[in-house]
Amino acid sequence: MGKFKIPIYMLVIFISISIGLWIWFDNVFYFFNFMYIGFLVSFGIFLLIKKYKYSRQVVQFGVGLYMLVYLGLICRENMQIEGFWYYLFMGVFQAAVIHYAVAKIIGPLLFGRGWCGYACWTAAVLDLLPYKIPQNPRIKKLSFIRYIMFSGSILFVGVLFLLNNPDIEVVMFWSFIAGNIIYYAVGIIMAFILKDNRAFCKYICPITVFLKPASYFSLLRVKTDSKKCISCGKCKRVCPMNVDILDNKRGRENGTECILCMECVKSCPKGAVYF
Repeated sequence: MGKFKIPIYMLVIFISISIGLWIWFDNVFYFFNFMYIGFLVSFGIFLLIKKYKYSRQVVQFGVGLYMLVYLGLICRENMQIEGFWYYLFMGVFQAAVIHYAVAKIIGPLLFGRGWCGYACWTAAVLDLLPYKIPQNPRIKKLSFIRYIMFSGSILFVGVLFLLNNPDIEVVMFWSFIAGNIIYYAVGIIMAFILKDNRAFCKYICPITVFLKPASYFSLLRVKTDSKKCISCGKCKRVCPMNVDILDNKRGRENGTECILCMECVKSCPKGAVYF
């Protein structure tokens, strides 16, 4: 059972979160919400350990479509970053605020950028494109765009409040729909231009501004056993985020970009890369 301790631990953590939020808010929705996500994440990691080819996609679409279609379109909750600012400015700790706290602000201390690899509904589609392995080096000078997007999201919601827009909830719902359309369009176009499925994640996505700081201290990390490593470089070549996986230091190149996709682990011929 030793090799299955991570999915077990993850399930226990999500069970604790779901029960805690249920009791705190006296709302059983939070119990079922986080139990569903926790089960899918744990099941996905279990499938990954069992070397099932589509283990990550099971979680990506299971969690991603639930948040996009059910929470976003049916329940009309803006689950993008604008929704986080909206509820935060309202002084309401619910919906997107709870989601961001668990998955993107506090959670990365445990599982790094696991959200990007296993739950993001934008990345779920981008990962299906033909450039799973980046064909070109990372363009570091483009990374500043994410900070512009991050600032723009605050400004957008702030202006809505300053204007005292009476239909702000309607605007937030339609901005969620428009935002997703724009994200998909830009992500797909960038993938084909730069020949890199994850170009949008590297240069545009504003959520990474939240994810990067805590990911530096992530408890769950991919590491390399230098005694087994033969320096073939396969792990670095297959990494969709250009992480220098051979360096075990927390400050390794692009270290906070690791999405725990395990492509490096699967590619290692000597089992030197492990999770």
